[in-house]
Amino acid sequence: MTYECFEDVPVWQDAIKLAELVDDFIKMIPAQLVSYSKKDQFERASLSVSNNIAEGFDRGTTKEMIHFPYIARGSASETCSMALFFQKRPYLNPYKSQIQAIETLARSCSKQLRAWAGHLQKTDHQGAKYQ
Repeated sequence: MTYECFEDVPVWQDAIKLAELVDDFIKMIPAQLVSYSKKDQFERASLSVSNNIAEGFDRGTTKEMIHFPYIARGSASETCSMALFFQKRPYLNPYKSQIQAIETLARSCSKQLRAWAGHLQKTDHQGAKYQ
């Protein structure tokens, strides 16, 4: 299937949901529970997933398009790692279900990105630059 714009790509749609879940979590927790730097890193990592999908989608070659899902996958793994850290903090137990939802979606995005990049590696499509 060929997508017309990055917003049509299912993993981008899930990545946006991931960023929204992280944003909601960050706004929900009292400021004194988690440092600003951890919240900022969590937010940046989660938003980086969808941003890198979008950037890769609009690159001119398939080679470039393949590169960015791997960067996005790294950001999804970073988001997952931070969610796992937060799950281990006893003072965040009241937010465990929100944190687990973030972890689950981050892992899903990572799997989807691996599959998409694998598909792109097998395609003959040369990218928008060559059309």
